[in-house]
Amino acid sequence: MKILTVCLGNICRSPAAESVLIHELSKAGIDAEVRSAGTADYHIGKDAHHLTRKVGTERGYEFVSVADQITAQHIDEVDLVLAMDDSNLENILALTHNGDQRAKIVRFGAFGSTVEADGIANVPDPYGYPEDAFIAMYDQIEDAARGLVQAVQENSLETVLQRYGGK
Repeated sequence: MKILTVCLGNICRSPAAESVLIHELSKAGIDAEVRSAGTADYHIGKDAHHLTRKVGTERGYEFVSVADQITAQHIDEVDLVLAMDDSNLENILALTHNGDQRAKIVRFGAFGSTVEADGIANVPDPYGYPEDAFIAMYDQIEDAARGLVQAVQENSLETVLQRYGGK
């Protein structure tokens, strides 16, 4: 399975989600390749934000990627595209050329534990905010990552994509 996590600049949310998913999927024994990208070109080639790395490292995550910008080719190369918020989702969908591409795009929050009660939560962008915002970001990302692992283990990934996907 190949997964792409996507936020705006690819230095806060998507590299955090990439690192958390690599950790959680590996821990669950699920063979997966996870990468990240941004919808904008603001930070191409740069490391993750210093607070993304600090808070993530404190939680045991590693960071190996640098910022990249998503293209339609990225979508073709993966099985699942996880958008961090509504704006990212719209920007990703604007890159698509067909239903096959759109069918693999969903907001990451669709895998969160509160999705049924509260709808799909966006992962707020912590850029420009203090460390507490990055801590909250990780709490939300870890919850969604556990939900994604559970969906893969229960073979319900397609159900989530059909119900909440970008189409």
